[in-house]
Amino acid sequence: MSSHLLYQIALTLVPNIGDVQAKILVQHFGDAPSVFKSKKTELEKIEGIGSVRARSIKSFADFKTIEKEIAFIEKYKIKPLFLTDDAYPKRLLNCYDSPTILFYKGEADLNASKVISIVGTRSHTEYGKSFTEKLIKDLANENIIIVSGLAFGIDSIAHKSSVKNNIPTVGVVGHGLDKIYPSENVVLAKDMIKHGGGLLSEFFSGTKPDKHNFPLRNRIVAGISDATIVVETNSKGGSMITAKLADAYNRDVFAVPGRVNDKSSSGCNHLIKYNKAILLTDADELLEVMGWKEQVKNKKPLQQRELFIEMTTEEKQVVNLLQEKEFVHIDEINIRSGLTSSSVAAAILNLELQGVVQSLPGKLYKLS
Repeated sequence: MSSHLLYQIALTLVPNIGDVQAKILVQHFGDAPSVFKSKKTELEKIEGIGSVRARSIKSFADFKTIEKEIAFIEKYKIKPLFLTDDAYPKRLLNCYDSPTILFYKGEADLNASKVISIVGTRSHTEYGKSFTEKLIKDLANENIIIVSGLAFGIDSIAHKSSVKNNIPTVGVVGHGLDKIYPSENVVLAKDMIKHGGGLLSEFFSGTKPDKHNFPLRNRIVAGISDATIVVETNSKGGSMITAKLADAYNRDVFAVPGRVNDKSSSGCNHLIKYNKAILLTDADELLEVMGWKEQVKNKKPLQQRELFIEMTTEEKQVVNLLQEKEFVHIDEINIRSGLTSSSVAAAILNLELQGVVQSLPGKLYKLS
């Protein structure tokens, strides 16, 4: 049993310690074991922790619950993703309330260069169903991962269409991975994993799909992707919460327009009317807005520019990282460069002004 994993999970169970405080503690001490091994007086001095939370950490002793969870993880080959792990979804790190740990069953790369979430009402119409199916079919060759919530309606349609078109699809659930809710989606969930997708949850095994879990699930759906697409929803639907969260996380939000007297589209029409979402009618519009239209790239001009551009040490570090991949997320640049976030921001700005670096939606960057 990994002692690191033991303490990582323990951090999520300490009373009075939420995701925000957990992130503060890990940033201060470097890892979870060091948090628990630190002195109470040292904990008390950390901003946002104080004496009450420090006492909660030092008195925590419920390790039997954790050992049981680790046994479940190992038995069913579930991947625990702690916020400092390389495989943890980097886009979520931009969200102040990102989960401390996630439990993942699947193979899809959660840090893929293109990730979109598709959400909508459980009571969909034929219009919503056909639009979702066509949109996904038209995205089949774009190397996009599709995320949704494995609920009835548009969520299930998005997952089924993704499997049908060989697109990896990830279902974010509001319960433990020892069950599937709704139970009618058990076969679908297995198909998703079998075809290179997966299931993702922040909840322990045994956690029931209680109503209050789903807004928490929605923040992951919104934060893990570059853009959220709302296909159909009424003005008070759960998808409106996801859209609001995506907007708050500085993600692009798209909405499919519907008839003005159609309740199933009232939420989408509202988002479009008040400039909370971009009107979406087809896959080409999505690709265009997101900057994902395939273009013929000529690397030679960049190589020529590099010969004449004098770069600082920090700028060279950023460029070297960007040369390794087609797209790199800002969090990965911050972590791997070893520079302060302000130094990275300054370097990227200068490189953008010189035409060396290009920014993309979702805080991704690439060489021009």
